[in-house]
Amino acid sequence: MNGLDVGQLKHLVVEPTLGALGLGGDVAVNLLTGTALAESRGTYLKQVGGGPALGLWQMEPATHDDCWNNFLRFPVGKRLGGLLEDMLAPDLPRSAQMVTNLRYACAMARIRFYRVKEALPGASDPYVLSRYHKVHYNTVLGAADPAANVIFFKKALQA
Repeated sequence: MNGLDVGQLKHLVVEPTLGALGLGGDVAVNLLTGTALAESRGTYLKQVGGGPALGLWQMEPATHDDCWNNFLRFPVGKRLGGLLEDMLAPDLPRSAQMVTNLRYACAMARIRFYRVKEALPGASDPYVLSRYHKVHYNTVLGAADPAANVIFFKKALQA
């Protein structure tokens, strides 16, 4: 099985979504595109092996809910929360939309990175992006291998 076309994912989903949030730029676009590839190979909408992670960005519902409960509902995140609300379809719970709504899932992954205290890397270097993903998205407890995932961030940069 081949996943989504990386160039289409990057330019038709990630770039406009991050632009709508006001959180775009080359580094962010490449980081989010690479994250989708590293997390789900740009293919899987539910975690392989039965885990709780959902969508191309493989966000767990608990992480999703934490973004809403501890950031997006407070004044500092309220503007972004309003933009995210506008992305939602009315017929599904928010966390379920990480599977069905690419724009919302991408936006939530960007919010996850936005909450990190360490700034985004200064350049789109696949090694640096892979490490940043591991430390700030996948975490030390996650299965991501930053050395092995460099290939996904290279694909993101080339798309």
